[in-house]
Amino acid sequence: MRRRLGVVALAVVTSVLVAACGYSFRGTLPSHVRTVAVPMFGNRTSEPGVEAILTRSIVQALATNGRLQVVRPAEADAILDGEVTSYAVSPIAFDQTLNVQQYRLVVVLNLRMRDVRRNAVLFQQSGVTEQADFRVVGPVSATISREESALTQAATEIARSIVSLAIDRF
Repeated sequence: MRRRLGVVALAVVTSVLVAACGYSFRGTLPSHVRTVAVPMFGNRTSEPGVEAILTRSIVQALATNGRLQVVRPAEADAILDGEVTSYAVSPIAFDQTLNVQQYRLVVVLNLRMRDVRRNAVLFQQSGVTEQADFRVVGPVSATISREESALTQAATEIARSIVSLAIDRF
């Protein structure tokens, strides 16, 4: 019994030390994958332009991540394809007179990252749900006019999550 307890304690201590060092058990991107292209995402929603805002934000997040250089599809080692399958904005917070104060944007996407050289799928996931909250002060007309700028801000958060999901897993 003491021996088993000692083995368990050694395993716990080793795990803590490995985690403290910042070591990760994740793999690495294939060594030949140094560039990525992100073609315009598809849009299966009735919300016009949402795919352009999300694609632009994902390109920016990849560029700032630094692990891969973003290039045109003809020059890419990998391609990150996607499509927006759902887009919804819902009120989540109200003031005392029941005016909406905060909204939640929820976007659902299908994502796939392909290794162009080896013609292999590096990552694929359907139904990726990302959300971001935004505040709006003022009448409903102000909310409508501010939704696009809020989407742009929310897309930045969503893009970081997508980059983490697609790239940082390696």
